[in-house]
Amino acid sequence: MSLQTALQSTETKLNTLIVKGMAGDEGAYRAFLQLAATHLRAFLRRRMQKWPDEVEDLVQESLLAIHNQRHTYDPAAPLTSWMYAITKYKLIDWMRRHARQEALNDPLGDEHELFSSAAADAADAGRDLDKVLTLLPEQQRAAILHTKVDGWSVRETATALRISEASVKVAVHRGLKALAEKLRMK
Repeated sequence: MSLQTALQSTETKLNTLIVKGMAGDEGAYRAFLQLAATHLRAFLRRRMQKWPDEVEDLVQESLLAIHNQRHTYDPAAPLTSWMYAITKYKLIDWMRRHARQEALNDPLGDEHELFSSAAADAADAGRDLDKVLTLLPEQQRAAILHTKVDGWSVRETATALRISEASVKVAVHRGLKALAEKLRMK
């Protein structure tokens, strides 16, 4: 069986189970959650190799978010893309929390790190980026964050935002153009 065939088979099985589950079949929904957990666990293990003990917690957070957002799923759209988009949001949230916690636990006795400007410059740039992006409409902001900052593909972004790929490209283009205009005025 080719990889493409296996992926399509998984997509079809997951889709069938969630649709049945949303129609009231508890057994199908339970099977969907178990199969989804297996795929999300592998997805997160690849991305969280430095924190293997945190994977299971993030799998559970992702499953809870998928459960809470199941009403937004469009059966005509690829289910795995929708699931992975939700999981990526959870991973980003976890990384932000983790970075904040790590920053609070950094020892102040190491003068080499205390006077290191690279980390401070990166943090300042991140805060500046957040501030500048708040000037944009939500769709443009989200499209730029996903494609330019988080490194998502246009397709992943379109699935997550529930818009067409062309709309993602337009939102990114217009958002960057608007930012350039706003920054020139300052």
